[in-house]
Amino acid sequence: MTQPVQDDLPQHWLEGMLDILSEAVEGGPPGEGTAFLDGTAADGSGNHGLLATLDTLSAAQASTPVHGTSIAGHARHSALHMEVVVRWERDGDRGPFDWKGSFLPAEVDDRQWDELRVRLRAAYDALCAFARTQKEGEATGEATGSLTGAVAHVAYHLGAIRQMSKALA
Repeated sequence: MTQPVQDDLPQHWLEGMLDILSEAVEGGPPGEGTAFLDGTAADGSGNHGLLATLDTLSAAQASTPVHGTSIAGHARHSALHMEVVVRWERDGDRGPFDWKGSFLPAEVDDRQWDELRVRLRAAYDALCAFARTQKEGEATGEATGSLTGAVAHVAYHLGAIRQMSKALA
């Protein structure tokens, strides 16, 4: 999925990475091709991104244990990971971080489920906004590694959540 070339300049590497992160979190642009998800139809149906997938689930479904964890736990963990990437890169915060505990609580009520999805969206927005502040800087291995890791991490948890949701059907 490549953005149009402006003024005959190729797409900046950072925007390419953010395109893939956007596809994982928001789904593919309606009616357009995608890099790895099934495409979203022109009318917006068939969105397989993380946020759209979570929006199809109730709090009870998100809280149901599947193979020892819950979708709510995966969503909470994913939000923390994106928050940590920003804190790591922007603030130098090296933790410690409670990765195992980030899956808890595994159960959420309706209010907590709504809040968790808002948190996940905010973490994604903050990561994208922070990444774009780095666009003019030198592409260091640590920065590119953190963003690449965030993309891979979100894609992994999206896949896990989509498989877990099939088990709930």
